[in-house]
This record gives sequence, structure tokens and C-alpha cells, in this order.
Amino acid sequence: MAVITMYGPMECRDTERSPLALLDLLRAYTHDCLHYGSRRRYVEVAGRPVRTQYGINYRRATGQPYSVVDRHGSRNTRNLGIVMEGACDKEARSITRQTAERFGVAEPFDILDALVFRDVTGTLSEEDTGRAVEVHASEEQTRYAAALSDYDRTVTRRYVRFLAEFGLGEGDELHARLLAAIVTGDVTELMTWLDERHGPGTFTGLFSAPGYFEPDPSA
Repeated sequence: MAVITMYGPMECRDTERSPLALLDLLRAYTHDCLHYGSRRRYVEVAGRPVRTQYGINYRRATGQPYSVVDRHGSRNTRNLGIVMEGACDKEARSITRQTAERFGVAEPFDILDALVFRDVTGTLSEEDTGRAVEVHASEEQTRYAAALSDYDRTVTRRYVRFLAEFGLGEGDELHARLLAAIVTGDVTELMTWLDERHGPGTFTGLFSAPGYFEPDPSA
């Protein structure tokens, strides 16, 4: 088993910045548990198992993905991988934030530590991600700050905008339905919820790649 945070090894009695290390670990552990518990479906192709479903993301036995990759620099998302990643991380950050509040873990004053605290508790602002360039520490810490900023821009912000765009003031409700669908693999209630607000076939219209349902020319 490997237990890793950006705050050094965890086997020491006195770890570097123990509260932040704990929050960093809790966010990562919760995030990965949600991914690990997401529904999977496999089919046998030529004697080998092929995954055709992961959460609410699908692909054909040929490997063709259900949704397309977002355009570079896009502020929104129509990619199920981004939606799933954003949903799992939002929930993990919420649990971490509640833990910090319950045990009175305060936000640090140091720039990098403050960014880490806001990242793991889901309180980063768009202005905060720009502060990552102010981090001039070790090479590892500078790279960490840059990766933090990139993740917030390409995953978190896109998911936040997705919830605002299609939640119509009910973003938390949409998030809860997305998370339930990811874990169970059943999108029926999610589809119904979206259809009631945006019209029939919303899920397919939003996410399916052009030509996904066309016959396989190699078959």
C-alpha cells in the first residue's frame, strides 16, 4: 500500500504540516473510492473481457467512446469523462471541507498552503488559480501548483459551468443525480430529470459522439 500526499512521507510521527497532509489524503482517498465504486460492465470479445461501461460513460466493444473529447481551451464540457471526474471530485472536496470545519482546521497563510487548502476543500476561486504562478519554491512545489491550476481550469470549472448550464438553479440536485448514476450505472432517473427540463433525448443529444450509433463498417 502506498499513501502519498505532497507533504512528505506519512509514516513519521510528526509529518510536515499534518493537518494539510490529512486533508490532502482524505480528498484523494474519497475521490478514488468513488471512482473505484463506479459501475462497470464487461463483454467478452474474442475470448477477452472488454469494458463497455464505466459509471455513466460508455464505449462500444470496438473501443469507440460514447462522447468526444472537449476542444482545447473549452470553458464548458460535453465529455462524460470530465463530468464523472468533476462529480467525484466535487463530492470528495465537500466531505473534506466538512471535515476541516468540524475539526477546526483553519486556512494557512502561506500562498501554496492556502491554495492546497482551498483546492482540497473545494473553495478555490478562478482568481486563486492565477496565483499559482506566484509560487516560487522547489521545482516539485512549483509543478504541483501548476498542476493544481490546470486541473481546476480543465475539470472543476468545466463541471461547475455544466451544472449551472443544465441545472437551471438546481445544480446541487443535478450533481446528486449524476453521482448516483455514476455509482449505480443506472441513468434512467438522470435522463428523466434532464428531459423534464430540456426536452426529450437531452442526455444523448449532449454527450453522444457523431456516428456512435452507426453500424460498424468492419462488422
